[in-house]
Amino acid sequence: MRKLPILRSPRGRAAALAAVLAALTVCAGDAVARSYPFGPHTRSVNDLGNQFVPFHARLWDLLHGRADGGLLLNWQSGFGTGFLPDFGTYLSSPFALLVGVFPRDRIDLAVYAVTLVKTGAAAAAMTWLLTALRRGRGREWAAIVLGASYALCGWSVIEAVYNPMWLDGLVAFPLLCLAAEWARTGRRPVLGTLLVTLAWVSNFYTAYMATLGAALVLVVRLLVEDGTRPERIRGLGRAVRTVALGTGLAAPVLVPVFLGTRHAYPGWTRAFAPAAWPDVAARLLPATYSFFSPALFLGTGALLLAGALAFHRAVPRTERLVWAGLVAGVALSLQWGPTHLLWHAFATPNGSPYRQTFVLSGLLVITAWLSVASGWPDRRALLGGAGVVALIAAGAASSALVTAWTYPLFAAGLAAVAGALVLARRGRYAVLAALLLVGAQAGQAAATTAYADRQRLGRLDDYAPWGERQRLQAAAVAEADGWPRYRTDPGLEQSTANDPLLTGGQGGAYYSSHTPDVLTRTFLALGAGWTSNGRALHDLDNPVTDAVFSVGARVHMPRDPHQGWNRPDDRPVTVTHEDVPPLVTVRPANGAVHYGRSPFRNQEKLLGASVYTVPETTLRAADGSGAPDTGAYDYAVRPGAYTLRAACPAGSEVYLWAPDLFGRARLGSGEEADFRGELPGRRAELRKLGDGGGTLDVAVRVARPGTVPHEAVGCLDRDRLAAAVAGLKRTGATRVTVTGSGVRAELPPGTHGLAVLAAPRIAGWSCGGRPAGSYLGLVAAPVSGDRPVLDCAYRPPGLKAGSLAGGVALLGLVAVGVAGRRRRTAP
Repeated sequence: MRKLPILRSPRGRAAALAAVLAALTVCAGDAVARSYPFGPHTRSVNDLGNQFVPFHARLWDLLHGRADGGLLLNWQSGFGTGFLPDFGTYLSSPFALLVGVFPRDRIDLAVYAVTLVKTGAAAAAMTWLLTALRRGRGREWAAIVLGASYALCGWSVIEAVYNPMWLDGLVAFPLLCLAAEWARTGRRPVLGTLLVTLAWVSNFYTAYMATLGAALVLVVRLLVEDGTRPERIRGLGRAVRTVALGTGLAAPVLVPVFLGTRHAYPGWTRAFAPAAWPDVAARLLPATYSFFSPALFLGTGALLLAGALAFHRAVPRTERLVWAGLVAGVALSLQWGPTHLLWHAFATPNGSPYRQTFVLSGLLVITAWLSVASGWPDRRALLGGAGVVALIAAGAASSALVTAWTYPLFAAGLAAVAGALVLARRGRYAVLAALLLVGAQAGQAAATTAYADRQRLGRLDDYAPWGERQRLQAAAVAEADGWPRYRTDPGLEQSTANDPLLTGGQGGAYYSSHTPDVLTRTFLALGAGWTSNGRALHDLDNPVTDAVFSVGARVHMPRDPHQGWNRPDDRPVTVTHEDVPPLVTVRPANGAVHYGRSPFRNQEKLLGASVYTVPETTLRAADGSGAPDTGAYDYAVRPGAYTLRAACPAGSEVYLWAPDLFGRARLGSGEEADFRGELPGRRAELRKLGDGGGTLDVAVRVARPGTVPHEAVGCLDRDRLAAAVAGLKRTGATRVTVTGSGVRAELPPGTHGLAVLAAPRIAGWSCGGRPAGSYLGLVAAPVSGDRPVLDCAYRPPGLKAGSLAGGVALLGLVAVGVAGRRRRTAP
């Protein structure tokens, strides 16, 4: 069998071996931890299970033509949201396309495979870069180990492994450094530009950081390499041109993503606090874990060689000083507020504040390679490097992050690396030296991976991989589906915050960095629950909002047994059907209406009919004392038992609204309803307690301090609701056609009024060629005539401007390519 062209060269084979070494090491660590797919422990922690796996499931649906909506518009989440910003944030990496070759019910395995491939690609890219910066003939095996150590850095195996789109930044940094090197030397201008485009399209966030890091590497290369001042200026100019054209080509994705963040509901805001320096030193060592310190682990070999460069007399003095200064400066920049903001595009992240750590890891690996490529370090350099590493280990001694495995792994790795370098310098036992270096790196990285796997499960929320629960839910949704005649909601008892993406349907639940502000505020007004400070919206699960949003089928799941806080639940999976209006209904055009505080009254406004009785309530503690008021609207509650009293008309459905309640509530002998509110981060949804009439006593058990509104009880009259639904059906659309970029609805002849589409009025909607109006947060436009039609289209904000910028950049790239060809063919 013929070899691939890239494997015919020593550099290509070295890159491939580095990729295999990195991927196998990750697998080994996961196997030791018995993490999925090598054992019973889930790897879907935090946003990996809650966001990224469901989004990759939607990508699978798009690739196989099974998604509701398309690349521009997502009809599955939040009752209709824009998808291009989500695609550009989570799914635009070419590696993500690999999920399409897996079965859909193996989506967790598909995402794991994508993670391994990205890790391997990062190792290969760094190995290729190292040998491009300096050939180091006869030392390619050292480049293999260093390339793998970069891909296996702590940031990768501890942080990015459950944020798979970050791994595109790990790949991007060496590729951007390679593009900068080509720009410096005037080579491959078109390919360099395309590498920039690839990096920025794959993941703009980490590409920004990688671009800053590559710019620093370029500056150092311009300073230490031979060349005149005009040549350096031209090289810098070519690099600027490469970045400008490359990001311009990525603009059709970048601009919608940027504007998507501008229209999103505000998330958490945090002030940056630098980590303690002993903790920073500890994170350079194996088997440590912390969410709020930089995951700098690289392996003892890379650290020793990086430290040795400053003492390596075979390397020119200026080069040693400049590279050592760069590494030190970047390390300090991680801990200083202004440079922290610069690294993170002037916004402190909601989670880990050290997301740029991979750039410093890359710089350390480059420094380590320059120490080897210039000649094996002599005794002086090795002793100097060992001294640097010893200082780091000593500085970490007082850190609480150091574990029982840290120093034994560190010592064993140091001994193996030192032995390997001594053998290599003597030119004997090269195979043994390589095995020692590979063993030290792989062993430390696998142990760190395994340790991190276990630590994440104990410190972060986690989610079960696809299993029987998801299979039953997906089957129930598929059987009930009637889109676009009505929506099918996968249910309130969710497995993830993105169940509609994972198991199908067209529900209200949605969790993204781009959750629209208008969607969150509309759901807030209607009594929905949320987590992540309003970015993760829960299903509404209410007959009034089901009528408004045309939810004609609803799946009812038992509580998720994977979550330890849930009580055991042996209910079967069931589906209920309701008679609901179509997606487009008509309301009187009688002036502006606005939401108030009560979700019951807000639902009535959106429905256009009065269906609730909202009685006065009294709240008393178990000892008979009244709960104190916090003001005009709420009772203050502390942990304990309370009785909430209200009076409802006979035959009412009784609902409780207590968004700040963390506890349980029960009406009579009915089942307890769980409330998990803790404002502002978590908001409990409005929930049904049961049926009743007359004077009602609701038993409330409070687990954490919070509040209960005065108007906490709503009594729903089903007959009035049925009459309102019948009225909306009479005047609603007779035919609705839904596409991946819009809606067309035919209305009864002679209809006059305001046509309302049961979808949030996010930025980008237009109807009849004009910007769409808003009816209490939903898409609306006036209609009239003998044969009225509502024709609405959705175009993500920024798509037109981004496409124009991309076109201009493409013309510029073509001009660069033509000019380069003419120069090469000129006599």
